[in-house]
Amino acid sequence: MTQYFVLFISTIVINNFIFKKFASLCPFLDVSKKLETAIGMGIVTSFVITLTCICVWLIDHLILIPLNLAYLRTTDYILVIATLIQFIEIVLRKINLLLYRFIGIFLPLIITNCTLLSILLLHFNANHTFLQSIFYSCSSALSFTVVMFLFSSMHERIMLANVPRPFKGESITLITAGLMAMTFMGFNGLVKI
Repeated sequence: MTQYFVLFISTIVINNFIFKKFASLCPFLDVSKKLETAIGMGIVTSFVITLTCICVWLIDHLILIPLNLAYLRTTDYILVIATLIQFIEIVLRKINLLLYRFIGIFLPLIITNCTLLSILLLHFNANHTFLQSIFYSCSSALSFTVVMFLFSSMHERIMLANVPRPFKGESITLITAGLMAMTFMGFNGLVKI
């Protein structure tokens, strides 16, 4: 149980995908301007990351590896991502139109989100078991959501502050993102893997 806790904490805090791997900088900088949109994007991305990791692990271990088709892995990942997101969009539209109107705008953004593909590729390279795969995907998704929440909260506060003219707009956004990345670097020695 300790190894799952270490995997969970190290993925959220130490090996954060936005600050350590530099994946998903586009939605991090663009979607995080408002707290509501950042939380919405984080929740939808978390759900999709977890579901996709589970599906990909099953396809990998039940089809690709036994049939020696590992060279199709990246193509398989892209197909699974696109298919799963389209399926979620169709189901949401049929089941709950109100939820679809709130979350549906984020689904096309997730298809082009490089975080999802990088999590899947790093997940395969780590050679996780099924349970480790679930913990890794959940903690990666939570890591994305936490950073989006923190940054959007800071971004809203900064937009109300009296920022010097040369730093207004994207300049202060990038400076804040850099300071947050340095803050997360402080956790590097927290867990020995």
